[in-house]
Amino acid sequence: MTPELSIVQLMLHATWVVQAVVLLLVLMSLISWAAIFRKMGTLKRVRSRNEAFEREFWSGTNLNELYAAAAQNARSAGPMERIFASGMREFNKLRERRITDSGALLDGARRAMRASFQRELDMMESNLSFLGTVASVAPYVGLFGTVWGIMHAFTGLASLAQVTLATVAPGIAEALVATAIGLFAAIPAVVGYNRFAHDIDRVANGLETFMEEFSNILQRNLGSHHPQPATASTF
Repeated sequence: MTPELSIVQLMLHATWVVQAVVLLLVLMSLISWAAIFRKMGTLKRVRSRNEAFEREFWSGTNLNELYAAAAQNARSAGPMERIFASGMREFNKLRERRITDSGALLDGARRAMRASFQRELDMMESNLSFLGTVASVAPYVGLFGTVWGIMHAFTGLASLAQVTLATVAPGIAEALVATAIGLFAAIPAVVGYNRFAHDIDRVANGLETFMEEFSNILQRNLGSHHPQPATASTF
């Protein structure tokens, strides 16, 4: 590409509308890349903490000890550990109130875990809607810049007596840059959105499976008439 047709030179000589569109798209791209890297780190920590807690849960550790540890490390705990703590907290509260109905105890624990699960899911899905917005809107924003640039280029040609490729090319090129940058912003956002949506679905499925398994443990514990839940491996 010659210096006269470099992207920088094209943008410097473009109309203010095209420049504004390109600036907006670059800003959207930078924010979406920041969101992508942040979401990658968040989901990596979520998977790591969930796996560590699940190993501890099935290792035979006393459930009350796990609950005490989860309560102390609430800020650094993973979603699975926080869901477990919510279920255990509600289960113990209902037991302290002398509620003996097994169905009421289990329903209370399940509702607490379901509410905690929804909060965790909302946290994992944060910024995901922004990536979806960039993925769907950026190409159209770039197209708007392209259409405006082409209109401006042809308006400028109206006053020329002779039109050649050299007079048309710069205006058309500056217009097409907006579309190219729009695609540059949209494609990573599409890939990131689809990948993260898939990863979050997998994490959510794992959390729901854990909630069912923990509910079964509580149910078997109630059926055995133990005063408190013992360990996951006991059942």
